[in-house]
Amino acid sequence: MVSKRGRRIGIAGAVAGVGAAGIGAAVGLRRLAVGRVRLRPDPDADEPFGQLRGNALTVLADDGVPLHVEIDEPDDAPLTALGTKPGGSGGSGGPPPGDRLTIVFSHGYALNQDTWHFQRRDLRYSLDSTVPGGGDGARGRRQAGRGRPRLVFWDQRSHGRSGRSKPTHATIEQTGEDLYAVLRATVRPGGEVVLVGHSMGGMSIMALADRHPEVFEAGRDGPRVVGVALVNTSCGNLTEMTLGLPMVLAKVLRPLAPGTLRGLGRRADLVDRARALGADLAFIVTRRMAFADRRVSPTVVDFLEQMIRATPIDVIAEFYPALIAHDKLDALETLGRVPVLVVSGGEDRLTPPEHGRNIAEALPDAEYVEVGDAGHVLPLEYPGVVTGGLRRLVDRIRAGREERSA
Repeated sequence: MVSKRGRRIGIAGAVAGVGAAGIGAAVGLRRLAVGRVRLRPDPDADEPFGQLRGNALTVLADDGVPLHVEIDEPDDAPLTALGTKPGGSGGSGGPPPGDRLTIVFSHGYALNQDTWHFQRRDLRYSLDSTVPGGGDGARGRRQAGRGRPRLVFWDQRSHGRSGRSKPTHATIEQTGEDLYAVLRATVRPGGEVVLVGHSMGGMSIMALADRHPEVFEAGRDGPRVVGVALVNTSCGNLTEMTLGLPMVLAKVLRPLAPGTLRGLGRRADLVDRARALGADLAFIVTRRMAFADRRVSPTVVDFLEQMIRATPIDVIAEFYPALIAHDKLDALETLGRVPVLVVSGGEDRLTPPEHGRNIAEALPDAEYVEVGDAGHVLPLEYPGVVTGGLRRLVDRIRAGREERSA
């Protein structure tokens, strides 16, 4: 692990294509191989993946697509969002109680908000701050709870529980606008926000910075971004992605991918049925493409594979060109206004560590963390690294706030 401060996307496409093509091929061998992995001791076997839920609400995007959002409030606060009711629509209204930091999590391509399972579990009560004179007992605990950040999770359009988008709106620019709508619906006017993005979620943050740089400015009336965490992401040049293949072979296969995915998308019903039947092979491909740690929990691999398989193949096909065309290098100037955490996997086949290093080097106040034996899904593969980095980022933000008020 190294940092800039002295410590110096196709998973879904691969799983979809291989899973669909593998039906009826070496079924017995696949099951044997998967069985061996799944029989290993698994400390996460009883983890309630996909079961952590918050206060649900619907936020309408600017084109009318309903976005599924969930808020985890500190336990001393009512489970309501700005101008919303559980299961209702976003709108204007009074701020939530207290003066809290809000952390907004954006997931990656072909996944959903449950990507952040471990961070959601571990940050709910661990980012408390001391309140002088808080007292003892329940009253003291309630007052101390006023320092806990609110956690906001949302499903990108066409992913998870959010509504389906028009194919022409399956763009990174649009996901940045969606994130803007989520901020306006869930954060009080003037409220401070930390944005956290994995893979495509990090690209959504860059798109927000590109289209709405004002949300990174101090003294504004609306939600104000005071920190950013970018995990396994890139600001561009994904056309050079090799998926771990020799460069010569990658260059041959790369032009074929968009057409192949479009073709699969036109037979979505057939392909999605085939993907379900090819789950064993998809498990192996997911483990190979998404993770680098050979001892990664089989339950975690299975959980990720299920998220990918739940994403319709036509959605995967619609977003793929936008990912490859992504170029938000200019947005880094806006991100540079706030403290940033950048985390990369040393064996990431989709957004190699060079992409994270380049982002961190372009920012004036960035901590860079690289995990050598890690792949593309650090929030699940090395959750403690991501969660610890977020704790440090919040500490940096609070320390800066104290310095300014001293």
